[in-house]
Amino acid sequence: MDLVIPQDYDPRLSIRETEAAIRYIRETFQDEFGKELNLQRMSAPMFVEKSTGLNDNLNGIEQPVSFTMKDMPNETVEIVHSLAKWKRLALKRYGFGMHEGLYTNMNAIRKEEDLDNFHSIYVDQWDWEKVISKDERTEETLKATVRDIFKVIKHMEHEVWYKFPQAVYHLPDEIHFVTTQELEDRWPDLTPMEREDKIAKELGAVFVMKIGDKLKRSGKPHDGRAPDYDDWSLNGDIIFWYEPLQRRIEISSMGIRVSPESMKYQLEQAHATDREKLPFHKMLLNDELPYTIGGGIGQSRLCMLLLGKAHVGEVQASIWPEDMIKKCEENHIQIL
Repeated sequence: MDLVIPQDYDPRLSIRETEAAIRYIRETFQDEFGKELNLQRMSAPMFVEKSTGLNDNLNGIEQPVSFTMKDMPNETVEIVHSLAKWKRLALKRYGFGMHEGLYTNMNAIRKEEDLDNFHSIYVDQWDWEKVISKDERTEETLKATVRDIFKVIKHMEHEVWYKFPQAVYHLPDEIHFVTTQELEDRWPDLTPMEREDKIAKELGAVFVMKIGDKLKRSGKPHDGRAPDYDDWSLNGDIIFWYEPLQRRIEISSMGIRVSPESMKYQLEQAHATDREKLPFHKMLLNDELPYTIGGGIGQSRLCMLLLGKAHVGEVQASIWPEDMIKKCEENHIQIL
């Protein structure tokens, strides 16, 4: 448990005022985000059958919450970690056309998460996915989409300021781009997260690109990424420098999705070629799925960022260790 307590913290809003702000941010952002990226709101599952291969494997070591049900006793059902692969299949199933996409409210349980100011076992995010053409699988497409998302987030700052001027946290005016290799070259003796802290503090808002493959100096990935949804050469994280806690905060993980060729390479690198036999992976390798770009935007993280909150538990209801709750209460951090 890594808990940071900001000095002389003032939540500025009461719990009821915070709840009103949370509702406003969530409802307003999803409408504006959907319009900006041409995305339709769709319903999505909270759990999937293990045999489909649709669940997000995250770093490959986290175990999902799973269960069996009375009418399907021989099938293991898993609470989703995210909907990264389900969305791409949904775009095909529901007949989405070129440059059309979907977004959905994704609720997940990640029971092995390390709890801190930003991390909870309960994950709530807007998962989104959009159809692109094969020749749009480029850095230019990726960067343009990141700028569109940043524009909506920045606009939300102004919207929140209008309704809750005493609480809004001010954001930088532009977002910058850097690769994980550039970060390693610049700060070879730091850990990947320390490098992200450094660059976020320097630039304010940054998209850290190319996560998943091995770096040249260390021979290790900057961070873990499942091999079967993001293309490791065309992905990244949107992060901000977060002054209240003196560290970076990640708001979105996203990227252009794997092609048959890049997934085959990444499965080999991850020693996960056994997944090629799963239904989703077969369809992708047979080029039966649309080319897409997509990602997730943390709902609680965005509320936390825009309201200047010290702990994600101030903007979502989850479960926390008793000693964390006590320490937060002693420092005016209002855990829901």
